[in-house]
Amino acid sequence: MERTLEGRTALVTGSTSGIGLGIARMFARAGATVMLNGLGRPEDIAAARREVGAAMGGGEAPFSDHDLSRPAAVREMVAAAEKALGRVDILVNNAGIQFTAPIEEFPEEQWDRILAINLSAGFHAIKAALPGMRARGWGRIVNIASAHGLVASPFKVAYVAAKHGVVGLTKTVALEVARTGVTCNAICPGFTRTPLAEAQVVAAARERGISEEEALTEVVLAKQPSKRWVEVEEVARMALYVCGPDTASLNGAALSIDGAWIAA
Repeated sequence: MERTLEGRTALVTGSTSGIGLGIARMFARAGATVMLNGLGRPEDIAAARREVGAAMGGGEAPFSDHDLSRPAAVREMVAAAEKALGRVDILVNNAGIQFTAPIEEFPEEQWDRILAINLSAGFHAIKAALPGMRARGWGRIVNIASAHGLVASPFKVAYVAAKHGVVGLTKTVALEVARTGVTCNAICPGFTRTPLAEAQVVAAARERGISEEEALTEVVLAKQPSKRWVEVEEVARMALYVCGPDTASLNGAALSIDGAWIAA
């Protein structure tokens, strides 16, 4: 593939699996030096580091396991990335968690944790990485929001609130950096094919006594008119474009990639 990020460095949070890993892999193939961050089984993290490292030309990708629910740890992660990479040209705030329940039953500790990881961590990472980007006159900040950053669904009060907040954060940062050479954009995927999402299909089929195909189209993808998964590589390619050349005027956007979900 074209190496549009040759010589750039990137920190991608939540990149040991799913969308984050897809973005890290795509950036590495495009020439960037990438630092991973996330949780998971040690063997899965090691495999992700080897995979992204191989795309960078060999060895293991640098890795951070900082707890993004803690502001100090987020700042430490950015400092570690600047030390390991020399600088952070591109910051992708992707890490996120989910919990579902009616609002009257929604545990307050889940609200606090989802807001901390899905929204506040992005704020703290941007605050830490932005001074260096400003000083160099170039930077790309990509916040992975969701279709739920633009529309709502029941039983997901914390996730929807956080992702709407991510879109607002993106717009505010974009206005503040509009004349600096830095851009800030959000990507809003619909339901994306990841191991965790596919597990939801299996669970829904079992709970309702229907086939997995029916569970996919009628339950999990009920709001997605395309009735097909968004693929991780589709989201990664959008992130690559946002960070590539000739995108200086792409700033403050909430870019939907959702099979026409929010068009309905």
